[in-house]
Amino acid sequence: MGTPAAPERSRLHILVVEDDDTIGRHLETGLRVNGYAPAWSRTGASALTETERTAYDAVLLDLGLPDLDGLDLARTLRARFPDLLIVILTARTDDIDVIAGLDAGADDYLVKPFSLTVLLARLRAHLRRQTLTSQPQPPLRLGDLVIDTTARRCTLHDTEISLRPKEFDLLALLARNRGTAVSRETLMAQVWDENWFGPTKTLDVTMAGLRRRLTQAAEESGRPCRLPHIATLRGHGYRLEPCGWGDGAGTKS
Repeated sequence: MGTPAAPERSRLHILVVEDDDTIGRHLETGLRVNGYAPAWSRTGASALTETERTAYDAVLLDLGLPDLDGLDLARTLRARFPDLLIVILTARTDDIDVIAGLDAGADDYLVKPFSLTVLLARLRAHLRRQTLTSQPQPPLRLGDLVIDTTARRCTLHDTEISLRPKEFDLLALLARNRGTAVSRETLMAQVWDENWFGPTKTLDVTMAGLRRRLTQAAEESGRPCRLPHIATLRGHGYRLEPCGWGDGAGTKS
């Protein structure tokens, strides 16, 4: 008798983008036997075709593709599918490569060689978190900023701000705990994964992107904006301070 989780998980479509036959076959087989519905693309071009044809829940993306730069492909996928889970799989280990991958729109980053068990745990954590955050919740209002966690929309003066998935999750978590110091460990555990083994620079890169987008939205609105600001707590984490605390700037450190 099969486990109850298998039918539910089989509805989750995972695209593997990997030109190495051994790794690609291993991932495709591992995903299938664990109840997912995988597909395998060996090139960036075929991956783009696949994602237009099928609604994928996640993409496992190798950066060293024969036809397209993996980072460019990540940017394209993020622009086309804002809520798509993108996990980069690569042999590149330098911090600058990790930052570049996350800045390109990836949600997670695994360095080869990696354990299939760890990869599956990361997928479960990310996909479970997406399901939990989709439960109906009242919008969070902070000055002129409205965060609708149910629709996953953030608006300023009724104009939507385009945030990457982890930027939105980070802002929503801070907003739910506004006025409270939130540690780096808590942010990593709740926005990424309690079993996260990657660099904590992930948090810094995502925070920098979030601040940048809030500032840009305020500048482009052409109107006075009452925004909360995100304070950096050296050696601890961050605190989102409601409007009226400090000067109300969205990017204060």
